[in-house]
Amino acid sequence: MKIGATVAYSHYTPIDYIVQSAKYLEDMGFDSIWVPEHVLFFPNYESSYPYTDEGKLPGDPEGVLDPFTALTFVAAHTKTLRLGTGICLVPQRQPVYTAKMVADLDYLSGGRVDFGVGVGWLKEEFENLQMPWAGRGKRCLEYLEVMQALWQPGLSSYSGETVELSPCHFNPKPVQTPHPPIFFGGESEPALKRVASHGQGWYGYDMTPATVAERLVRLDELLALEDRSRAEVAIYVGPNKHPITPITVQEYADAGVQQLNVPVGGRDIDGFRRRAEKMAKICGLVD
Repeated sequence: MKIGATVAYSHYTPIDYIVQSAKYLEDMGFDSIWVPEHVLFFPNYESSYPYTDEGKLPGDPEGVLDPFTALTFVAAHTKTLRLGTGICLVPQRQPVYTAKMVADLDYLSGGRVDFGVGVGWLKEEFENLQMPWAGRGKRCLEYLEVMQALWQPGLSSYSGETVELSPCHFNPKPVQTPHPPIFFGGESEPALKRVASHGQGWYGYDMTPATVAERLVRLDELLALEDRSRAEVAIYVGPNKHPITPITVQEYADAGVQQLNVPVGGRDIDGFRRRAEKMAKICGLVD
């Protein structure tokens, strides 16, 4: 089982911290780095964050770096570390520009992008971007189809319910073919259906080994309805607040997880390094 790291870079993060933290992860044998997306946060909101009991984001964040900007910077200072969006909020973004950001990052990094996507939970963010909240799941799939059309060789075009794209040139194309793998985040029935119909991967979050195993039973059923199998889908999981020990790491592997994305952070770069080393040891990356 591979090990990835979830890291949040904000306006408080020193530039050297970003560079050194990414290099530490690569040197310690982490497979990938995953960064979140939110363009807006609010001091007060009614939406319920799904991964805390109180329904609020931990730490009351005020901002994070754009994932594609942050990962492009990381790519320039690393060689093998894969670059994951965890999670890109596809239905609140203009799809042609998102396709461009993904393709350019894959091109500049030499084909290291893992495109984690989701439909979002923060209604207030959609409203302030003047993007419709209703129908965002269906729109997410159409936007991804637009992106896939743009990533294909030659001229691109698309005709759908919300997007019309005349024959056009779109370059550079991604290095990975046919495109960077698409990982759908989310644990609900609609999220798993999106994995089964359109995904190359599933990124489950805030899950125990037992809940992973339970959800994978349902994912297998949904994949069968699409004439697909688990062999076509990579299984990545972030434990979030659940314990990460040598025992639970093995349990995640036994449940079918192919990559475990563990949280790594610190007040300063020394704290980050200590946390990364601790996680590397727990996960068996270093002695």
